[in-house]
Amino acid sequence: MTAVDLHPIVDEGLGNSAYLVDLGDGRALAVDVSLDLREVRRTAERLGLTIAYAADTHLHADFVTGACQLSATDGARVLASVTGDRTYDHTGLRDGDEVDLGGLRLRALATPGHTHEHLSFVLSDGETPVGVFTGGSLMVGTAARTDLVSDDQTEALARAQYRSLRRLATLSDDLPVWPTHGAGSFCSSSSDADRTTTIGREKATNALLRSEDEDAFASALLDSMGTYPPYFRRLAEVNRRGPGVRDSDPALPSLEVERVRTLLDAGASLVDARPKEAFGDQHIPTALAIPLRPTFASWLGWIVPPDRPVVIVRNPDQDPTEVASQAAKIGYDNLVGELAGGIVAWTGAGFPTERTRLEGPEQLANDRVLDVRQADEFSDGHVPGAIHIELGELPSRVDDLPHEPLVVMCNHGERSMSAASLLEAAGRHDVTVLTGGPDEWAEHTGSELQTGT
Repeated sequence: MTAVDLHPIVDEGLGNSAYLVDLGDGRALAVDVSLDLREVRRTAERLGLTIAYAADTHLHADFVTGACQLSATDGARVLASVTGDRTYDHTGLRDGDEVDLGGLRLRALATPGHTHEHLSFVLSDGETPVGVFTGGSLMVGTAARTDLVSDDQTEALARAQYRSLRRLATLSDDLPVWPTHGAGSFCSSSSDADRTTTIGREKATNALLRSEDEDAFASALLDSMGTYPPYFRRLAEVNRRGPGVRDSDPALPSLEVERVRTLLDAGASLVDARPKEAFGDQHIPTALAIPLRPTFASWLGWIVPPDRPVVIVRNPDQDPTEVASQAAKIGYDNLVGELAGGIVAWTGAGFPTERTRLEGPEQLANDRVLDVRQADEFSDGHVPGAIHIELGELPSRVDDLPHEPLVVMCNHGERSMSAASLLEAAGRHDVTVLTGGPDEWAEHTGSELQTGT
């Protein structure tokens, strides 16, 4: 197998991989890059490459494409499915079409399922295939979900996914497979830490590829799909029309305290990106806690309305560009700025703050437990008798909770603090956040966790 100079660029927060391919002549091919192009550009600069091509395997639902930005600022030629009805300048490819990259070649394979217009791209050196970019089709141990287009097309797309995977399985066993979605992606059910694979490995180990028939495949795939953030239903259309081109990197303008108060009074959302301990110790009333970490964008897009201005509170040592860039890559262009001087400026102006209790399992009494993890996490092991509501569902289900003290639990406390802030904003102040998760509770109490739902 001919080697290719491939550079995966992993977004741990979204659970995705983009790829940069050195074409050997100072130019590069970028595949499935998001609007957060910082690492892509750093990699290209380090390698001395100009990005000449930007290929998208499908209309992404979990991030805003960076292909339009690369076209405008780098002169990259955008490659994508002709059936995607994209409204911006691009080279529309059909099944079997090839693009000469200058020695290397890219061949389009129609692999619908994750989306209608999904393409995989076989990369070849001359006549020799060297790998295949499979986007949301064949992935490590699984395949991407098919319910993002519309509810009434989910099963038909699952059956299309069956045929697409089997088409990919006809490629050479030793051919590297470079998926976009992977562990941590809400487009995927995979928990495998590996982000690349081979055709042969997937034929031997991927349960979906080993399904008896199309019916069994569709049933298994549909049963594996969990919940996903609501912005997933909006971004495909954003990517079809093409996001606006930016003149500069996203930023957070500084807003004085009185300006922030005016915005909040007018209905703006206040997002506190500080660590959970800092938020628990002191925060502005009604602020939503979303600690800045790799998954910041996902939870921002899950629990913060997209149609209101958003003001950020952060610590001085937190990077404002990181906040703004994560928000921009999921289409949240409604960040109007940050509180100048942070929480210190707020308290210095004499305005009130609140606290949220953050305790370890040794401090807990007999309060009811609210577990806000995803369904598969809860099923794997939870505190007996715990109420289960996923964090993403909590804004619409606050009234379902009993009116008694609650201990909110996830695995480490970040999602729990987000949940507590949602409850407090809804008027519930009898809330304690557990610093650890079910394993810490079980170790402290000597009790067994309960499995299943």
